Amino acid sequence: MSAMHSEWRAFFRRHSGAVVLFAIVAILVFIGAVYVFWWFAGTAVSSGFVPSTLGLWTIGNLITFVLYVIFWELVLIGIPVAIGAGIGWWWWKKLPNEERIGYRFHGRGRSAGGSGGVSFLIFLAFCLKVYLDGKWNIPIANFTVDYVMGSLIVILAWGAVVIGIPAAIALTWWLRREMMKPPA
Repeated sequence: MSAMHSEWRAFFRRHSGAVVLFAIVAILVFIGAVYVFWWFAGTAVSSGFVPSTLGLWTIGNLITFVLYVIFWELVLIGIPVAIGAGIGWWWWKKLPNEERIGYRFHGRGRSAGGSGGVSFLIFLAFCLKVYLDGKWNIPIANFTVDYVMGSLIVILAWGAVVIGIPAAIALTWWLRREMMKPPA
């Protein structure tokens, strides 16, 4: 058995009540977050905040809906979770220092996968393109494949300009600096 398993086992034996409480709270937070989302989606549709048919949603509806969902999740779930995390941190700091040092709860490091936020940046650029084209309040169902693909090509061109120009300047500066160095 690895040292990591024995550390977890010792921690669970000593603080089983806190671990069970944490698990119950995590389950309740998940259920609460789902219900808040369900509540807001129902309220948004019934109040006319967003159309009930997804094909009639606009980019403006989508962005506004997502921002309001984030707001209500933060207010109704995030604030209590932050308070609970503060209480958990306070509890952890009250443990004797020797005991805390004995627990080394570290596993694998950061994941090597993931998009690094590129998908999100492309989505933001698409929203900007839709806004600039004046299609912000046009139902998404009316977007043609040609419009979406053309927008993605324009977004890639924007990205090439935004990244390419500084990269070209940096490369030129580096090459010039290297050329000025005396031969070794």
